Order: sequence, then C-alpha cells, then structure tokens
Amino acid sequence: MQPLIDDRKNKQPTVIVIDDDQSVREALKGLFESVGLAAEAHGSVKDFIAADDPEKAGCIVLDIRLPGQSGLEFQEALAKSDLPRSVVLISAHVDVPMAVRAMKAGAIDVLSKPVREQDLLDAVNRAIANDTARRDEKAAKAATQTRYMTLTERERQIMTLVIAGKLNKQIAAELQLAEPTVKLHRGHMMRKMKATSVAHLVKIAGGLL
Repeated sequence: MQPLIDDRKNKQPTVIVIDDDQSVREALKGLFESVGLAAEAHGSVKDFIAADDPEKAGCIVLDIRLPGQSGLEFQEALAKSDLPRSVVLISAHVDVPMAVRAMKAGAIDVLSKPVREQDLLDAVNRAIANDTARRDEKAAKAATQTRYMTLTERERQIMTLVIAGKLNKQIAAELQLAEPTVKLHRGHMMRKMKATSVAHLVKIAGGLL
C-alpha cells in the first residue's frame, strides 16, 4: 500500500498514535512504519499536547478510553479548534451512540479492537487524504486573501461590481468614471486575482468568505 505524501513539506505525513496501552502503541507504530509511514506514539492526550506540532501533516489514531481527557472528548475539542486534525478512533468498547457522537464530530472512522490491520490502514489513508485536502484548501484561501490585499481600493470596488454582474458601462456610471478607465482597472484587477473569466473571478471570491 502506497502512503500518501505531503508535497508541501517534501516529507511523508505522520501518523500519531495515542493509546495508554504500551503494547498497542508499539504494535500500531510498527504497523505504520512497515508500510513506509512516519509514526509517533503517546500514552495520553497530555503527553501528545506537550510534544505536538500543530502544523505537522498527517492524522491521529486515538483510543477512546484514555486516562484524563478521553479520546472522544479530545476529538470533539480538536474539531472545534482553529487547527482541526483528521482522527481515526479505536476502542475495545464501541457502541452505537459513541460511534454516532464521534462521526458527528468529524471522525474519519471508528474501529473496534482488536483492529484488522487492513481496515486501519485504509482508514488512515482516508484520514491523510482528508488532512491533505484541508491543508490545501487553507493554503489556497490564504493565497487568495494575499492577492486580494494587493488590489487598490478602486480595483476592489470594480471587483465587487463585476462579481455582481455589472457591465463596464454600468460600472463606469456607478463610479462616475470613463469606461476606458474602468477597463484599465478591471484588467489590473483580473490579472492580480489570476482570474481568467468573470465566472472564475466569482469562484475565487468565494475563497475570501
């Protein structure tokens, strides 16, 4: 099975195992490393937080029953944070209400121990793909905002009116400008926003929301 690669940092994503059973931690870490994935393991949420790099790509394999903050509580807290993480939950005692609660909070999967290796690897690859997509979306939104900040106030006004479907003649009348001036500002705005058409500009503008 080919692990997914994080091209932005030119390194493989990391699978983080959080389980209070040392034998389980070691077994899962070894499993992920055996298919070429980087992995690390922690015995509790507290230990993980102390060593965590929030910008590290990858996913978390999290035991539901942990000392202190439970895995389920931690997963829900992560989902509400500014830096959500892709999580696969595992437990020897999974019931339907627990699984529903976890999935509502965004868990990629909830698996019962003992976990079938292939099921876990499949869930981890889905989690990594989810993490990659979220990071790509975040990076694209940041790039769009950066480009928008390069626009002049006039270019922003024209962008708003173009998105609203106004023609150059209508924009010129509304802003009390000559139509050639509107065309000039519009051209600068489209180049700065890297928009190839009005439809494309509308789509780009959606990334600013």
